[in-house]
Amino acid sequence: MTKILPFKAVRPTRDKVSLVASRSYQSYTQAEREARLDHNPFSFLHIVNPGYKYDKEISGEARYKLVKNRYSEFKEDAVFMQDQKPCFYIYKIVDRDFQVFNGIVAAASVEDYTNNIIKKHEDTIASRETVFKDYLKTVGFNAEPVLLTYPDNDAISNIIAKKQKERAEFEFTTTYRDTHYLWLIEEPSDIDTITATFNNMPTLYIADGHHRSASSQLLCEDLKNENQKHTGEETYNFFMSYLIAESELRIHEFNRLVKDLNGLTKEEFLIQLDTVYRIENRGLTPYQPSKSHHFSMYLDGEFYSLYLRKTEYNFGTSLDELDAQVLFKTILEPILGITDLRNDTRIHYISGKKDIVNLKSKVDSKEFIVGFGMVPATINQMKQIADDGLTMPPKSTYIEPKIRSGVTIYEF
Repeated sequence: MTKILPFKAVRPTRDKVSLVASRSYQSYTQAEREARLDHNPFSFLHIVNPGYKYDKEISGEARYKLVKNRYSEFKEDAVFMQDQKPCFYIYKIVDRDFQVFNGIVAAASVEDYTNNIIKKHEDTIASRETVFKDYLKTVGFNAEPVLLTYPDNDAISNIIAKKQKERAEFEFTTTYRDTHYLWLIEEPSDIDTITATFNNMPTLYIADGHHRSASSQLLCEDLKNENQKHTGEETYNFFMSYLIAESELRIHEFNRLVKDLNGLTKEEFLIQLDTVYRIENRGLTPYQPSKSHHFSMYLDGEFYSLYLRKTEYNFGTSLDELDAQVLFKTILEPILGITDLRNDTRIHYISGKKDIVNLKSKVDSKEFIVGFGMVPATINQMKQIADDGLTMPPKSTYIEPKIRSGVTIYEF
């Protein structure tokens, strides 16, 4: 039984939301960040990069305190306001390719995460969890929701559709040509229906935001231990989430690029590949796989199709069926010697949202020697791996939607 609650979001004013909203800090190039910081005083990037006004890189606790200061200044200057009563928030995105995403921003339970009612499919890195926990504890807010997914549900869909007949509280288009909308769900009957509907769901699944979830759990433990009057209902017992129906998720693959052949010649590498794959040279014709356990490879100016010889591979678990795991266990680890997918600097990942020609250009630039493409994982694979208590290799999925930071903010 999942616990989802409305909350009092801190939000930009209607006239400034398009200026405040930003992508995640890491998604910008340095030039893009600097342009926004130079020319847009309302960008949320000013909050998360507080040292920019001093032309200085600031890190650690000193940065966290300055982030808190910048956030307070935005509130003092009435760039942000806080809703007077708890609400759910319908967030809709129509992207540049006219894909539509509808979800509900809400507070999800840390206890549900701890008890594996909110399930994960990726491992997290303990040091990153602790760093983000310390950040949250100092700044006192979170501006990036965890993306959770749930089975399609008529009751929730009907409330979303009904509310979207009204004028949106926010409507703005970004320079990325995505249009974003926000509606407030304030009616007690709708809030009760949404709360009860989620309460009847046995599980939710994390689609994106595993480190944010884990950090929220650590934060909850810290603040719980410091609060002698802890009740379990304090805001730190919850984390901001964006809940979206499974049918509206878009899952893309992450393709792999490798810098060398682990000391092998091209011919030696292909011979070793032949043990576990049926190989066909496609020449200059780009090859995009369309089936599970089929891969594309670009090497030395030519495309290849790789079809797994299933008699040479053990499908023991749901994880073994995942193409990212197949590639790791048959090529990356045994042939190319890559054992640590998170930290080995020889491997690089690019989103499969860009076509296979993007992979080709990376190899042609001589920065990498070989690239591998695959089909995306499915929502059912992701759920089964989570249900089985297993975890995917890093960068197994690139999941949309990606909502903007600073549109709804959750305070602890």
